[in-house]
Amino acid sequence: MKAAILGISAYYHDSAAALLVDGQIIAAAQEERFSRKKHDAGFPSGAVEYCLREGGLDMSDLTHIVFYDKPLLKFERLLETYLAFAPRGFKSFLVAIPIWLKEKLFLKKTMRSELSRIGVIEERDLPPLMFTYHHQSHAASAFFASPFENAAVLCMDGVGEWATSSVWTGNGNRLEAQWQIDFPHSLGLLYSAFTYYTGFRVNSGEYKLMGLAPYGEPRYADLIRKKLIDVKADGTFRLDMSYFDYATGLTMTNQRFDALFGGPPRAPESELTQKEMDIARSIQLVIEEIILRLAETVHRETGMDQLCLAGGVALNCVANGRLLRESPFSDIWIQPAAGDAGGALGAALSTWHEYLGQPRQAQPRDSMRGAYLGPRYGMDEIRGYLAAIEAPFEELEDPELFAKLAGELDQGKVVGWFQGRMEYGPRALGGRSILGDPRNREMQSVMNLKIKYRESFRPFAPAVKAERVAEWFELDQASPYMLIVADVVQHRRHAMQEQDRQRFGIDKLKVPRSEIPAVTHVDYSARVQTVHRETNPRFHGLIGAFEQRTGCPVLVNTSFNVRGEPIVMSPEHAYRCFMRTEMDILVLENGILYKDQQPEFDDSGDWQNEFELD
Repeated sequence: MKAAILGISAYYHDSAAALLVDGQIIAAAQEERFSRKKHDAGFPSGAVEYCLREGGLDMSDLTHIVFYDKPLLKFERLLETYLAFAPRGFKSFLVAIPIWLKEKLFLKKTMRSELSRIGVIEERDLPPLMFTYHHQSHAASAFFASPFENAAVLCMDGVGEWATSSVWTGNGNRLEAQWQIDFPHSLGLLYSAFTYYTGFRVNSGEYKLMGLAPYGEPRYADLIRKKLIDVKADGTFRLDMSYFDYATGLTMTNQRFDALFGGPPRAPESELTQKEMDIARSIQLVIEEIILRLAETVHRETGMDQLCLAGGVALNCVANGRLLRESPFSDIWIQPAAGDAGGALGAALSTWHEYLGQPRQAQPRDSMRGAYLGPRYGMDEIRGYLAAIEAPFEELEDPELFAKLAGELDQGKVVGWFQGRMEYGPRALGGRSILGDPRNREMQSVMNLKIKYRESFRPFAPAVKAERVAEWFELDQASPYMLIVADVVQHRRHAMQEQDRQRFGIDKLKVPRSEIPAVTHVDYSARVQTVHRETNPRFHGLIGAFEQRTGCPVLVNTSFNVRGEPIVMSPEHAYRCFMRTEMDILVLENGILYKDQQPEFDDSGDWQNEFELD
């Protein structure tokens, strides 16, 4: 009998499901793509149904179901924290505890009921429901999916049950916990506190804080080091909790924090000032320094030469770039679904290797299949959908399609690109992407303001043919998951005039800094995705056609959605997003649609308020 393991993460944020069959990753997806609610925390019914469908299984075929953390330990931490901080936090206590007493303490029963409903199966006939530790799930998702036989593992996030940072060693099919830093001392929550203070949304806007940092100066870095966090030589740290309210309050920071930084938090959607940019740069620098110190300690203590990363902090690709360049590790690998969504996969992998004791053979690249683990839609389904809505399209074979698109991109057109399996994790990697010409000086502002409807300061990522990456970026290895920042190579940069060097803040955007200005951030950096023929041959082929036409093996790649919307999953989602924005062209597998040929789109209502802004 085959071992079929379903991993589940849910009830905090970024719910997901993942399926392993005899140790092979068959499917994985986040619930937000099905529910269309960004960072959906509910039970991942849609994702579970998809995983079973992709695996050709019924619920009764599953041998194990495993959840990504231990709710009772989390409740213990909650109670101990409220007691430790009493009487502070009484309002928060009154909000949180009834939810736990009514629902979260009974998650096992709730999940069994949900699974029974999905599988049309009696609860007593379900396989055993198991639980891993939260950071164990993160560590398993990082190491067991990595290309390394042996590696150190560093997990950093907001908080699991108690751990906020943890160190592990991975050998073959075993993970061993080394040490951890516990709540409330947390790099993830420290970064989220500044996300909140600068007016962005916690658990959603942290990447905006990272993107804003290069516009500022680290004027507040010493203040942060002196007042907020005590960092030891080995990278371990303690926060001064008198400045924070997240342990027991309803906000991340308090009035003492406000006084330290000269005023209240920025109101969401209000104008960004130089202050927010300087704060972003300061906390980003401090976080990078701490991560580098931790990495040096982990390398010294474990003696291992390779490092795996997971947890939400591992999505800080600027810090990852510095780790790659400056840490003593020879190589690093980051789980593409590093946040809580990846916990579903980690829980399943931990069950297979650690609980069942199954051997592990590291794959030369990794075992993630490029993170293309979500649903795929064939041309028959696409033709049927387009016929039903009477949308005119042309169907072309790949070589002709790629050549035509290369020409359109060269002319400044913006293309919605939908093909293959949907990506697992927060990044669009050429399955559900919006593409543009990186050489176009206007492309960054056009895509931000007319396509994505988002803040003008936010940078876009370059997708580059893997075999050409070192010719364009200071990176000599693969970065398939868009999780490493590297600078544009010197000879591709434009020399700066003195008046341009004097620009401050958002004004820096007006200066094209390289041959590929649309993907070059104001500090010459870029969040690089290397595209590999082996994992995404069609996306690689399209970039190749663009290179053949223009000499540039790079495209702008951003996620196929508007601000606040989850990345599109289906042809219907893609067409709706296409028609609601100023995209010029939509590609659904081998079908190409032009905006000016489409029938009038009936989309009544204020659709731009359909999705809550992130």
